[in-house]
Amino acid sequence: MKLQCWYFVLLSCLLQCLSAHNDFFTSIGQMTDLLYTEKDLVTSLKDYIKAEENKLQQVKQWADKLDSLTRTATQDPEGFLGHPVNAFKLMKRLNTEWGDLESLVLRDTTDGFISNLTIQRQYFPTDEDQTGAAKALLRLQDTYRLDANTISTGDLPGVTYKSSMTVEDCYELGKIAYSDVDYYHTELWMAQALRQLDQGEESSIDKVTVLDYLSYAIYQQGEIERALEYTRRLLALDPEHQRAKGNLKYFEFQLGKQKKAEEAKSQNEKPREKRASEKQPKKKETIPERKKYEMLCRGEGIKMTPRRQSRLFCRYYDNNRNPQYILAPVKQEDEWDRPYIVRYLDIISSSEIEKVKQLAKPRTVYSSPIQMCLLFPYKSSAWLTAYEHPVIERINQRIEDLTGLEMDTAEELQVANYGVGGQYEPHFDFGRKDEPDAFKELGTGNRIATWLFYMSDVSAGGATVFPDVGAAVWPRKGTAVFWYNLFASGEGDYSTRHAACPVLVGNKWVSNKWIHERGQEWRRPCGLKETE
Repeated sequence: MKLQCWYFVLLSCLLQCLSAHNDFFTSIGQMTDLLYTEKDLVTSLKDYIKAEENKLQQVKQWADKLDSLTRTATQDPEGFLGHPVNAFKLMKRLNTEWGDLESLVLRDTTDGFISNLTIQRQYFPTDEDQTGAAKALLRLQDTYRLDANTISTGDLPGVTYKSSMTVEDCYELGKIAYSDVDYYHTELWMAQALRQLDQGEESSIDKVTVLDYLSYAIYQQGEIERALEYTRRLLALDPEHQRAKGNLKYFEFQLGKQKKAEEAKSQNEKPREKRASEKQPKKKETIPERKKYEMLCRGEGIKMTPRRQSRLFCRYYDNNRNPQYILAPVKQEDEWDRPYIVRYLDIISSSEIEKVKQLAKPRTVYSSPIQMCLLFPYKSSAWLTAYEHPVIERINQRIEDLTGLEMDTAEELQVANYGVGGQYEPHFDFGRKDEPDAFKELGTGNRIATWLFYMSDVSAGGATVFPDVGAAVWPRKGTAVFWYNLFASGEGDYSTRHAACPVLVGNKWVSNKWIHERGQEWRRPCGLKETE
């Protein structure tokens, strides 16, 4: 725009000169001056054209890149967004990079594009969405113990659309962690950005900027010596960096102070051997629930003994010769013994799954359109009633036939979609004694049992885990799992506390039916023992 204005200023000046001095033709000298003026104008015009061409070339490169990317992405949107890096980069592009492009194009008169972009921008993700996508990546990194380089190169298990991260992407993640006072992840991602710069990747982010964040994040974690090392490297690149010069002196002072304290401590300590009587037996370490949850999500943790495994079976099941299943019993297999969890195979068809998703999608509430495929940190859900479509009525009847439990008092079918990083924290499905009014408004008693359909396969992650007992149930499309939340006595089974692991790669669709106590009096008689 500045070049354009300058061009017209020069042109106006020249025209004014020509109109004011219409006798230039009488002086060769004066005409020579006009030639040079015109030459300056042509030079200015060429600069303007060059600037416009460069701008158009940038726009064209951007359009070509996005054309190829969106063509690939729209062939399988859910599969493409199932890769967490693709999801993060979509947030980053729409929230940041399209804004940069808008600023670039605004210098031109492409009113049609700008008006369209301006209209569409109201539907774009916000800073909050971009931050959420970044935090989803960090959550996946922690849960599945992935190093930054694995995520950056896109080498995740089960990926179809491999996508790598640029220096700018890594830097952005580091900055978001830094803003959240999360120096651990700041270090990981600034170090990754630096690694890629050292490998020769071209970037608008320079090493000095990255080293500035990196050294401070390391210092905040108490590693003064390493912070000092990176600060010296920064100053080697930019000797006049004021903050680094101040940090260098401060880190050196703190390191000297630390070493003196360590020396004084070692001199004051007198080594002695512990007598046998002083030796205390090691207490059994209690693993925090969060750690057990993450271990199970990775496929680690408590394993069932071979003896217990030998008691798990698979079978054809007709629920005591239910008329619907005498001729065509369903396939049932034991997933876990305590609590007893069973899985039903090929229990919902692909056409039924698609109809359920079709009915659920319009009513699922998302805070932004992007979150339809990228949900963080939990899930989004919709409720479907039996009278809405014959498929829902048929599914409810199927659950009743196979469990023998009354569906009239059960909650409606809940359909949920977990996107990248989507998870559900450990919880109970039933109301505890300290929640006497949990389901009071329903008037149907407590949640006696849970039926859970898996309506999609998940490439990586997304297991349903029971941290207290070590069970991990993995999604398999077309199957369903069932367990009782209450003992026959009506007491809650606390071993059923469960959680949904974050989806690492893929897209997880489930639907569940929470079955209540009322109406089950003759179908599941009360037990005499509390935990029976």
